[in-house]
Amino acid sequence: MAMVVKNNMSAVNTLNTLNKNQSALSKSLQKVSSGMKINSAGDDASGYAISERMRVQVRALDQDDNNTKNGSALLRTAEGAVQSTIDILKALKEKAINAANDTNTDEDRRLIQKEVDRLIDQIDDNALTTYNGKYLVDGSKNSLVIGEGDGGTRSTFSNMSLAESTNLGTRLTALKRRDGNPLGIRSSDTITASWVRNGVTYTGSISPIANTDITGMINIITASHAGYMGNTSMIGIDEYGKEVYTPDNKPALTIRSTDAGVTNQVSGITFAVTDNRGHMRNEVNAVLDDFREVVRAQNPSPDNSMTLQVGTKANQAIKVSFTDMRSAALGLQAADGKGWDHNTAGLGVVEVVGGGPKVQVTTREAANAAINVFQNALIKATDQAVAIGAAMNRLGFTSSNLVTSSENVQASESTIRDADMAKEMTAYTKHNVLTQAAQAMLAQANQNSSAVLSLLQ
Repeated sequence: MAMVVKNNMSAVNTLNTLNKNQSALSKSLQKVSSGMKINSAGDDASGYAISERMRVQVRALDQDDNNTKNGSALLRTAEGAVQSTIDILKALKEKAINAANDTNTDEDRRLIQKEVDRLIDQIDDNALTTYNGKYLVDGSKNSLVIGEGDGGTRSTFSNMSLAESTNLGTRLTALKRRDGNPLGIRSSDTITASWVRNGVTYTGSISPIANTDITGMINIITASHAGYMGNTSMIGIDEYGKEVYTPDNKPALTIRSTDAGVTNQVSGITFAVTDNRGHMRNEVNAVLDDFREVVRAQNPSPDNSMTLQVGTKANQAIKVSFTDMRSAALGLQAADGKGWDHNTAGLGVVEVVGGGPKVQVTTREAANAAINVFQNALIKATDQAVAIGAAMNRLGFTSSNLVTSSENVQASESTIRDADMAKEMTAYTKHNVLTQAAQAMLAQANQNSSAVLSLLQ
């Protein structure tokens, strides 16, 4: 090979090779140090784009999972408040049952009433429970009430123990059970009705009942408080404007409050039959007194239900609503916190036996009415607890699904972007050896040029 001075092509070629090896070594070092085979769009443009989309999805899924966990924490807070209310209502029913017993004196009942008042106050305290500043079981702000007109829904009671043929003109002495057998009311019997409206307990009676029909029985509850709705399988309209039917889809005798909303609700209705000697007709009462609240009175309110975002797409959410758990909404006291106006006249045969403002147990009649009031409130509170529990279960399943989805997307993204460390270490070692060899050969090539100097000496 000719020896030249101007151009040392051996050195030039070796230098180019060295640069290539160093570039490859640098990329291998980056992959080994980062653990990824795609560190920029230049490494793999399409793979980089797919990987980035998957990373966005993983972060969104992880945030959704955090949302479900926060939602579960909110629901657990609400559940605690509702459970406390349920426990209080159990105690209230016990107090009412105790007060209904004539072993107690009037003074005893006044003392029991003080306990009842304090417990009802605690229910209102429970309703003030918040999570991050949001009221939870004060559902007056959290459910859309369509109902009937602008006044909200009406409290409605149905008796599904009476015969399907029972109607407005059926005589009380001709009433039959659901199975078609005679109820056994006698013409000499007395029927007493007790009910609670706005925390005030009223009572009235018919005696003897001789030719009295269903109309007469219902009219004990004054027209200003409640009236006959019908005897069909459709027993009311709920807060969402949907028709409510009997579980067996068979006609049931139904009565409801005259006016809609919490202010006008009738929270408990009790019918009691006694014979001409004043003895309770328990076998008859078990059927006649079976008027259960099937539609709960609620005031209209804006739809402020909480929405929990649990999906990666817009509006992929779970809506959670809470019904109003205040004592007034449960029918335990007047909506305005006031008792009965003693100046009110025109009640006729109807007698006020508990003048509020909270549900009274100061008389045996009031205590008997209160038993049904507290039972209805228990059903409402239990329904709310069930709704919360169902929402918590749904969030739990949602969280599990989100975690699984996140794991699967991460696995797919790892396949695209993560480096095979064994492979990359092999490549790194190769490029490192080649770089060192090129450096040695470059030094050797440069020595060839220096040999020309020996000729010039």
